Amino acid sequence: MSSQPTTDLSEPTDTVSGTVESIVYRNDETGYTVCTVKTPAGLRGREDFVTIVGTCAAIWEGEELHAEGQWSRHPSHGRQFQAKTLTCITPTSAEGIRRYLASGMIKGIGPKFAQRIVDTFGEQTLTVIDKESGRLREVEGIGEGRRKLIKESWNEQSGVREIMIFLQSHGIGTAKASRIFRQYGTDSIAVVKRNPYRLCEDVWGIGFKTADGIALSVGIPHDSEVRARAGLIYTLQTEADDGGHCFTVDADLLLHAQELLDISVEILAEALAKEYEKGTLVKEENRIYLRDLFRAETRVALKLRHLLDTPRTFAPIDADKAIAWAEAKMGLRLAPLQREALGHAIRSKVSIITGGPGVGKTTIIRALTEIFGARRLDIRLAAPTGRAAKRMAEATGHEAQTIHRLLKFNPSQGGFEFTDENPLSGDCFILDETSMIDIRLMDQFLQALPGSVTLVLVGDTDQLPSVGPGNVLRDLIGSGAIPFCRLDTIFRQDTSGLIVRNAHHVNSGEALETREGESDFYFVETAEPEKIIARTVELMTQRIPHKFKLDPLTDVQVLTPMRKNLLGTENLNEVIQTALNPTGPSLVRGCTHYRRGDRVMQLRNNYDKEVFNGDIGFIKEVDEEDRALVVLFDGRPVRYAQSELDELVLAYACSIHKSQGSEYPAVIVLMHTQHYKLLQRNLLYTAITRGKKLVLVVGSSRAVSIAIKANQVRERRTTLKERMHSRG
Repeated sequence: MSSQPTTDLSEPTDTVSGTVESIVYRNDETGYTVCTVKTPAGLRGREDFVTIVGTCAAIWEGEELHAEGQWSRHPSHGRQFQAKTLTCITPTSAEGIRRYLASGMIKGIGPKFAQRIVDTFGEQTLTVIDKESGRLREVEGIGEGRRKLIKESWNEQSGVREIMIFLQSHGIGTAKASRIFRQYGTDSIAVVKRNPYRLCEDVWGIGFKTADGIALSVGIPHDSEVRARAGLIYTLQTEADDGGHCFTVDADLLLHAQELLDISVEILAEALAKEYEKGTLVKEENRIYLRDLFRAETRVALKLRHLLDTPRTFAPIDADKAIAWAEAKMGLRLAPLQREALGHAIRSKVSIITGGPGVGKTTIIRALTEIFGARRLDIRLAAPTGRAAKRMAEATGHEAQTIHRLLKFNPSQGGFEFTDENPLSGDCFILDETSMIDIRLMDQFLQALPGSVTLVLVGDTDQLPSVGPGNVLRDLIGSGAIPFCRLDTIFRQDTSGLIVRNAHHVNSGEALETREGESDFYFVETAEPEKIIARTVELMTQRIPHKFKLDPLTDVQVLTPMRKNLLGTENLNEVIQTALNPTGPSLVRGCTHYRRGDRVMQLRNNYDKEVFNGDIGFIKEVDEEDRALVVLFDGRPVRYAQSELDELVLAYACSIHKSQGSEYPAVIVLMHTQHYKLLQRNLLYTAITRGKKLVLVVGSSRAVSIAIKANQVRERRTTLKERMHSRG
């Protein structure tokens, strides 16, 4: 719908009423809707079916709709009614009620049960659900469990609609309104009116700008203290989320907050003093921290120094003899640097092993598990993502877990079960992919460790830094306080292998290496975005499955720097889904269809479901009747209701940042000057190192060259390195 309709200005404001036949397009964030409405015969001599375009808080098939606006002519879609206002009215006819219920608005009612219920109660159906829900058990197949689900969902939808109408008047879309209702229930409107800025902390996906818009529209003064304080918190949080910074200097904070809020520095300074007094913010010299980030940095340094100073509970191990024994048991000869790294890990309470792909980091982890295992020590392996933990377990034959699962989140308590007051058991802890771990997660992990444990941190400092704030691995190496070894000799390659070689070429600022004939690495020169998309689909659906016998649904991952634009994840996922999985039962959110077999990604940590940001799964079941689907994450089924689909996105294509910690049989990496602002050496390096058997870089050689040359790693404002030497 990129072309704009032409409104017939000669016609006065008109009205259209009828029954919603189908919803052609719906954006749940904005409420923008295109729907087909069946009108009474003879309306102005036109057809019985009319396309209406407008914005409304919520809409369902079968509802009665009243629209006011003007007729227009769209260059591609013909005559439409451009509605200035859309009012939805609960249907009264039996057929309208059936369609209304069959649309999926009520949990527990799909097309089959909608027909049965209406056949039983006719035009009284909605009254029965609302006032006499016990009578639903008169319908075949509805027991007490389903009756209760239907009634609860009916009550929820009634509340959601009231909230949606209220919030839409303040510029909030349907999806966010649903989240607000899930958080606050029937108190939603009261909470929003009293302090909209609570939404930033309490409701996932709602930021300061959204809350600020609500606040101003409900009458909170532009220069109020509550707005100033919320703006300061938002400015610091943005620095942490977007820049990875743990603190902001005071002058910058006031300047950026003033630009955001357009209020005086005096008001901001007073608000800042109140936040210090409250303890939300902490000032150290001229540095200002969010309290949790100050606490995390301070505690990480304290805990690591405590680990270094605390003796082990087991007898010392002769490193030279242990290394020789491990070499014999594993049937290999370690390189000098590998022996040095292994020696550090055996002798030191805390040690770091770093290096790029193929340099033997996994071999050292295997050797450590053999050596510590021979002493009957309790070894715990962990990584920040499920995919990294799975690789760790496969490489060592030893159980590995994500950090979140190791610490065990308890939803009823709102925190992890294992803490400083209830520490983990274990003698030796090995963390892989440490470059991905931000300062908050590292703090939570370290607090749960007994002081006597041995800790080995493994990671690659040349990859993209953690998504969250901090630069933990780099800072710890830079501090010099922890023994570390940087491996640089490549071992993992065969005679035709170019994946590892090219990763190191990129890391050294050198051009990609390609060769004629069979290889595991290819560069496909394609300059135009439309042709890049076409080649990507062809490679994924035809060339790779045919030549390399890989399943495109499960084995091939498309990686791109961005989410938006033609070569972003949103558009690519739609195109690839159409090519690979175009039909079948589905649930719809916005304009995305979620079908059985689709690859999806979780967007936030959901501790109740034990699914975390970045986890990849595959849709196993789609229940159109109950409006739910089941996703398999590493073989574990997780159920999502229709209202929870905003936590998922299609993942045939994902951003390179989101791919950290993962390894795929094959990756297709898109590089184009559309991505100019994000083209960096560590971005391309991270993308290439995700491929295990095959890497194809598709795009322009100019974009690849720009990425390889751009090595200006953006510094993050942290103080962990300095705190490692502080005894204060």
